[in-house]
Formats: sequence, C-alpha cells, structure tokens
Amino acid sequence: MSDVWSGRAQAFRDSPTHREGPDLDLLVELCEPGEGVKVLDVATGGGHVARRLREEGCTVITVDPAPGMQPDVVAPAEELPFADGSFDVVTCRIAAHHFPDVRKAVNEMARVTQRLVVLEDNVFVAEGVEEAERLRDPTHVRCYSEEEWKTLLTDAGLEVEQVARFERHPVVDDWLARVDTPAEEASRVRELLGDRISDGVLNLQSIVVKARRSQK
Repeated sequence: MSDVWSGRAQAFRDSPTHREGPDLDLLVELCEPGEGVKVLDVATGGGHVARRLREEGCTVITVDPAPGMQPDVVAPAEELPFADGSFDVVTCRIAAHHFPDVRKAVNEMARVTQRLVVLEDNVFVAEGVEEAERLRDPTHVRCYSEEEWKTLLTDAGLEVEQVARFERHPVVDDWLARVDTPAEEASRVRELLGDRISDGVLNLQSIVVKARRSQK
C-alpha cells in the first residue's frame, strides 16, 4: 500500500481540501503550538499539518508508511518507532480511515505523547458512503462515528476535551482523480453519493477531536 501512496504524493500535496481550510486552522490551534513544543505528525501525507505547526514555532517530526510522502521517519501508525512520551503533542489529519488497525494506531499515539492527541478524520455517515469510499479507493478501511472516536481515545487512556464537526467540499472530479479511480467505479461512486453532490462538489463530513493524556 505504501507504494500506492507514494505515487499519490504530489496530488495530496496539491489538494486544496488538504492544504487549507477552517478544519486545519482549528486542528493547529488545538495542538497548543509554540516555541519548543515537540510534535509528531502521524500519516503526514502532503505535510500540511507539519508545515503549519512549524510556522507556529513547533519542532515537528513527520511519520508516514509511504516513502514518497518524504516523511522524516517511514513507519505505519500502528508501529511508531518512538519511546513512551517522546512528544508533547501527536496529531493525525484525514488519514485514520486508511489504518488497518485503528485501535492499535490510537494506542500508539497515546503511548508516545506526554500531553495531547489531536486528530481529524472523515466521520461515519452511512454504509452507502462507506461503499462509495471503498470503490473510489480500495485502501479505505472505515470511517468512525463521534462516539467511536471517543471510545477509542478513552480506552487509550486519554480524556476527550473538545470535539468539532466540519463540512469539507472537494470537487468530485478532482477527488476521484487524486486516487486514479477507474471510470466504471467512478460512475458507481457518483450514483452512491448522488444526494451529497451539488454542482460538481461533494459534501464530506469530518470531525476534529482534542484529547489529553489522563493524569489519573
């Protein structure tokens, strides 16, 4: 799978919905950035979170399983090669729906942070949307509901402090082209998401969650 994602690297660097947006602004704010704050950006992708946090003065280490994404460290979210409590903050944006074992990944993020885990991902809406996501991109595993995220984070020893929901609006043609969806599958995706597409733009729902390491 990492080879697939390496081939997609530039498309995700250029993606407007990954590069900017109020959801990204909030995620950066919730990381409580500043000089000397050490951050791990998990599944960094196009590196947009890392860029913004570095602009805020943070020291950021990026990790991604795809070498083509040019991370500082090549590794999956489920096997972070860092000691316990190595970072002040761990962040992960719009990637967890690809993780083969999301619970293990969240546990790893909780293990290596001293203070915060701040993440964003597309939120579960309906099984039809999940089917469309898998047809568009076979690396899609599953999106999770707000309650599922709260449970995952709490079970990992974190206390959820803040939750925010956003709408993201990618252009459908670009969204499909970004992962080279074949024409037949793309047609079926459009059918499944018909009520979520307006004037060529898709309505996606995402969730941003801030969780703090429990001091209990």
